[in-house]
Formats: sequence, C-alpha cells, structure tokens
Amino acid sequence: MITIALAKGRLADHALDLLEKIGIDCKQLRGKSRKLIFTTNNDSIRFIMVKPSDVPAYVEYGTADIGIAGKDTLLEEARPLYEMLDLKFGACRLAVAGFANRKASGITNTQTRVATKYPNITRNYFASKGENVEIIKLNGSVELGPLTGLSDVIVDIVESGRTLVENGLVVLEEICPISARLVVNQVSLKTKHNEIKRIINGLKDLLEGE
Repeated sequence: MITIALAKGRLADHALDLLEKIGIDCKQLRGKSRKLIFTTNNDSIRFIMVKPSDVPAYVEYGTADIGIAGKDTLLEEARPLYEMLDLKFGACRLAVAGFANRKASGITNTQTRVATKYPNITRNYFASKGENVEIIKLNGSVELGPLTGLSDVIVDIVESGRTLVENGLVVLEEICPISARLVVNQVSLKTKHNEIKRIINGLKDLLEGE
C-alpha cells in the first residue's frame, strides 16, 4: 500500500484533479466528510488529510510514502525528503514586502524587524545576505506588521499582490518562486520503488503533456 499525505484546502483539490487523471480513484475525498483517512484503488492507496505544515513530518517519518505540499512549507520545515516533482499549481512567490520608501535605502538597518509566518526561511535568507534582523513570528495577517509599527518589513507569500496594494505595501525583494511539490520518503523510494515511480511517472507524463 502507498500512503499519500495531502494538505487540506486548495492544494488538495488541485492534487486530486491530477491524481484522478492518472487513474487514482479520489471520489471519496471530494465530499464534505470529516474523515481524515481514505483507502481507495482496491486498498492499494491510502490518503491521509493533514494540516499543510504537517505534510513534511508525515513523510519524513514514513507514516506517508508520498506528500504534496507547497515549496514554502518544505523550505520552512527543511526535512530530509526527496523532492521529485514540481506539480505546477499553487504558483506564487515568497517575498520581502514593506513600504515603498524602503526601496531606495534597502534593508540595511542593523535592527530591522521582520514579521513573518516563516521564521526559518527568513532567518536563512537574511543570513545569506549578511544582514542582521530581528524576526517576529506571526500566525495571522503579517501585513499588519509594518502598518502598526510592529515590524519594518514582512516576509510572506505573494500571489496577485492585491492585499499588499490595498494596504499600501509593495514587494521589495523576491526570495523565490513557490508552487506545489511532490515529495517522497527516502526509505519508501527504495522499498516501494516500483509503486512510487508509477505514480511519479504518470504525473510527470501528464504535466509534460499539458
């Protein structure tokens, strides 16, 4: 049996669309059930529905053989997984944002405060630039950081950029592009190689065809 960890929400919906196209029965997962575990394809495939940030943990420890999560989650968790495919959906970017007048001077204040949901990514990014920042971990609307004076800038996911514009903020620096990725447990890739490669190759052919 192959176990696939899916992040609840939009990523799961897009992932199910792809998985159905390669012959995996996902009908049970389409309803409004509160179930968290589903078995399908004659008991050969099991799905577990988890919080997006938990996907890497389930895959690392082998509870799931395969996981589908955003690149931002994978970077933040930094767990030892094999990233096998860019699934090409959920595209956005991770960026530093703030008030436009910071563009000219850059982010050089030694006491710059950064509000973010991604403390590890933020720490690594600014360290790579040799910049000293104070990181403030937030779980809600990080845009409030600069607006209230809690932080100088933010690090967050940017899709259309509309939220930034409506709050008078702009992208100051782009960190990296983000999209949904398929990851695999390192041991599972060896012990269940044929079953996993069948899924990966099916998705790869589908994506290349599209």
